[in-house]
Amino acid sequence: MQASAQDQARALHLREELNRLSHAYYSLDSPLVPDATYDRLFEQLQSLEKQFPELLTIDSPTQRVGGAILEDLNPVEHVVPMLSIRTETDIEDSGAIKFDTYVRSELEWSLTDPVVDYCAELKFDGLAISLRYENAVLVMASTRGDGQTGEDVTHNVRTVRSIPLKLSSHHLAVPALVEIRGEVYMTREDFSRLNERQASRGEKLFVNPRNAAAGCMRQLDPKITAQRRLSFFAYGLGISENWNTPARHSELLQAFHQWGLPVNADHQVVKGAQGLVQFHRHIAQKRPTLPFDIDGVVYKVDERRLQQQLGFRSREPRWAVAHKFPAEEEMTQVEDIEVQVGRTGAMTPVARLKPVFVGGVTLTNATLHNEDEVRRKDIHIGDFVIVRRAGDVIPEIVRVLPERRPAAARAFCMPRLCPSCGSELKRDEGEAVTRCVAGFYCVAQRKQALLHFASRRALDIDGLGEKIVDQLVDQGRVNTPADLFALDVNYVASLERMGDKAASNLIHAISDCKNTTLGRFIYALGIRNVGESTARDLAAHFRELEALMHCSEQALQEVGDVGPVVARSLIEYFSQPHNRELILALVAAGIVFAKLPSLPAPRPGVAGLSFVLTGTLPTLNRDQCKLLIEERGGKISSSVSKKTDYVVAGEQAGSKLTKAQSLNLTILDEPSLRDLLGLPKE
Repeated sequence: MQASAQDQARALHLREELNRLSHAYYSLDSPLVPDATYDRLFEQLQSLEKQFPELLTIDSPTQRVGGAILEDLNPVEHVVPMLSIRTETDIEDSGAIKFDTYVRSELEWSLTDPVVDYCAELKFDGLAISLRYENAVLVMASTRGDGQTGEDVTHNVRTVRSIPLKLSSHHLAVPALVEIRGEVYMTREDFSRLNERQASRGEKLFVNPRNAAAGCMRQLDPKITAQRRLSFFAYGLGISENWNTPARHSELLQAFHQWGLPVNADHQVVKGAQGLVQFHRHIAQKRPTLPFDIDGVVYKVDERRLQQQLGFRSREPRWAVAHKFPAEEEMTQVEDIEVQVGRTGAMTPVARLKPVFVGGVTLTNATLHNEDEVRRKDIHIGDFVIVRRAGDVIPEIVRVLPERRPAAARAFCMPRLCPSCGSELKRDEGEAVTRCVAGFYCVAQRKQALLHFASRRALDIDGLGEKIVDQLVDQGRVNTPADLFALDVNYVASLERMGDKAASNLIHAISDCKNTTLGRFIYALGIRNVGESTARDLAAHFRELEALMHCSEQALQEVGDVGPVVARSLIEYFSQPHNRELILALVAAGIVFAKLPSLPAPRPGVAGLSFVLTGTLPTLNRDQCKLLIEERGGKISSSVSKKTDYVVAGEQAGSKLTKAQSLNLTILDEPSLRDLLGLPKE
């Protein structure tokens, strides 16, 4: 039986009314009707959808909970990367002043008013989420992941009552496509209730609200997530189509609010450094009374035109900064100082502490970084010390209380031999770090190298965790990453904490990782001083593994951000026979790299010359320009100087264009750039 026009109208009315009531209750904290009234309307809609399945829509309130348990979380590529924000480590007022000074110095050529407007917000302690709406309906939700690739958590986000399944267009039209960035979090009250429930069931307790929220988001069963009440605040924009984007970030937040998205009311537009300082002080005083955890505030240049001029550095915007609050501190005692062996052989002293509760977490250890740090702080085994969670995350010893030092306290001495393999330790002149030079012969380094090789930003072998790696190495089955590819499902299934299904999943994950990118592979090798960003730059520059392995130190330094230290690390790594043997073994095991598009030959008038990009071009975006210039041998610089050869300027070019004109530099618009690069005219 088909639904009548009256049934269709009734279902539409119920959906709109329930969404309106949910928004008032969960986002505005202002319920309009008793719970019983809401439940009655919900049951009416549920009954209609059950009787007429064609009336069921993905934005229906009845779809908040449901769906099958997933096997795993699928990857989602972010069209616009979800960048992290630089953290200002100076927790005093000077942190705000320093950021304002930097912004004004970068924009000095284009500022008509010397006082910059900032949008100041809270720094929520939760999990970053991206929400994709098409025709106003929520179709996808994903985590940040590594910034480039996240995980599909749509099934769990649908259970978050404060996130609208359909955006409201009553006050402001919604673009056909819009991506909203924000934070999923758990209030302190909901966190307490969750742990009370966990305790009553004899189940594991969560450490803090942030961990609870992150764990809920990565649940495979949305029914479990629905039982753990989560909340959401919107604070940023990803991609959008056919939308005249607001000129200011604060106006963007207002648009989100008009669409029915929850926006925290404690954001303010403030003027200059003094405004930032006052906001930081105000929120620091208000922090204890907030119903949720924050660990600082965020400053963003309010004018989006100025944001574009400031641009980005590596993985973070230049126009925003997170300003942390002072961490909570407590006193405890150092029971011992042990040494941990890192992936590159670095010996890190770690203080084993008498357990102490600080900032919502029980601390039992704190890193001491290196031998010099232990000496500088004069930390003895047995000392009473003040500890804090640095940035509310990393435990650290702030200072020793020498007046309470026990008579039996003893100084720390770095061991002469590696505690893992017994090899001699070495400390190079000018370095603070002592290292074990045994490499893969050292069991501890072997385990750390395997975990790094399998990590998400490297080859991403899901399921290869610390417990499994310990068994593989201790049983002598895996000595190098290449040995992973010889594992069989029967052996893996025999390991502790592994069953047939988990073993099969791990073997499949190992097989799947063979198809990767050159950048990920370089990063996975764990070369000292070579991080993820540098690995990608090396792959883009050399394009072939063989070319990288045989290049000179001078050739390496032609890659952006590769200086003498990184270049020497690469030369040293590839000169070692056992490293070359490992790479050959990995290639023989079947690792293949995604083919990069062919590059045009270096172009006269471009190759070796310096370009600065500023403003917005009619058809080419900044990343496209950068790629096209670099493909033809040009170099991109972030600042204008007498050494700059060309300045590519579009609309709203600002200070860089002004400076280029004052230096009589060659300025290119898009048609001129296309001619220079040999591109067809639009």
